[in-house]
Amino acid sequence: MHKAFFLDRDGVINVDKSYVYKVEDFEFIDGVFDTLKYIQSKGYKLFIVTNQSGIGRGYYTIKDFLNLTLWMKNEFKNNDINIEEVQYCPHAPEENCNCRKPKTGMIDNILQKFDIDLENSWFVGDKDSDIKCANSANIKNSVQVKSGQDFDENKTDAKYVLNSIKEIKNLI
Repeated sequence: MHKAFFLDRDGVINVDKSYVYKVEDFEFIDGVFDTLKYIQSKGYKLFIVTNQSGIGRGYYTIKDFLNLTLWMKNEFKNNDINIEEVQYCPHAPEENCNCRKPKTGMIDNILQKFDIDLENSWFVGDKDSDIKCANSANIKNSVQVKSGQDFDENKTDAKYVLNSIKEIKNLI
């Protein structure tokens, strides 16, 4: 079994500028490359799970998202970081799908393909829906980062709260 890090995208990997789908608007969070290299060196597989309601709302297309994702994964690859898979939910919230966080559909899809030890895995997100997803999927180590848009320290159910992903090195 593999231990894993499940990472939200906007607010965790890149600066959340609302509906980011163009390379020129994508800005990596400070320290994300060093942090993911460190996590990877500790034997964790890396997965990105991201709600992309901009697709369902018609702000951009699946092709736009996939083009940006390919570019992002190549940037990680150029920095010796392997993202095993990117799962995304293209639906608007009102579509009530099974994949939109806080539901666990994206995690369930990953678990069907990879043998993951959830007891020793982590989920890093910036929104309550990320933490609820982690808890519902029985991922024991949840981290909410303050680098997202709507963080409220008094409302989080996260096991840990950090300013940004680069502080994760202090936990593992």
